[in-house]
Amino acid sequence: MIVSVPATSANLGPGFDSLGLSLSMRNHVEFKPSRFFSMSIKGEGENNPKLKGNNLFVNIFNEHYNSLTHKRQNFKFVFHNKIPISRGLGSSSAVIIAAIASAHEAAGIRVSKRRILNYALVNETHPDNITPAVMGGFNAATVEKNKVFSQKKNMPSYLKAVVVIPNKPISTAKARASMPKNYSTENAVFNLTHTALTVATFFNEDWEMLRIATQDRFHQKVRMKLLPELFKIQKLAYENNALMSTLSGSGSTFFNMVYDEDATPLASLLKQRYPDFSVQILDFDNDGLIIER
Repeated sequence: MIVSVPATSANLGPGFDSLGLSLSMRNHVEFKPSRFFSMSIKGEGENNPKLKGNNLFVNIFNEHYNSLTHKRQNFKFVFHNKIPISRGLGSSSAVIIAAIASAHEAAGIRVSKRRILNYALVNETHPDNITPAVMGGFNAATVEKNKVFSQKKNMPSYLKAVVVIPNKPISTAKARASMPKNYSTENAVFNLTHTALTVATFFNEDWEMLRIATQDRFHQKVRMKLLPELFKIQKLAYENNALMSTLSGSGSTFFNMVYDEDATPLASLLKQRYPDFSVQILDFDNDGLIIER
């Protein structure tokens, strides 16, 4: 069996821990029963010994499989990873979702995407990345009584993502620690109104309003100071027809949305200015979690 999960970009400016969308960059895992446990990693993380010594996927897979079957079974896992690690593109969420889905498939138990999403809350308490990873598309989500409640909007093919992936990470824990402990009523209202407008803008496909809607006063500037080049990337993107330009998750990746015809010119300019960073043009993904039996 093969399970694949897409990359995600979360927050999208003001939607802290609540908004996210899915990108056409996937991690795949192939698995089958085996006499002995084995695993191999190809692509992102293949040279990281920590991933083989204490693998998050294997730990979550075993926990769910043993709980579902009450027995032990060895498996051979082959990971094909495309999502960069610790770059704000939802690599951890992809691992968590893939592990839970794979464990249920291995146990012969079919479950809905919604149930897999709710199981994932044990390992990831914020729904902004795990929701689009499972559902695909653009998602607004919240958690109530240990369940994710969300609404999805499919993304049109005439829009593209231009992502700038720096050559160094920003620690999510460090990024959260750098944020203010308290916010003024003025800033809280600012983010509430802009989050609401962002959601309405996506669902109404009024893309020209995104530049106004996706402004943020909660987290972006504080996190971007950990990698100051990001301010210049955002400025350059807006000067070259970006509809929105936001920090992806906690960074260090920067996410830009553009019309199809503006993707290549913007990507070329960003590659020229930042030759040490990876710049990629991606489609949006409306499928989310895919299981190939």
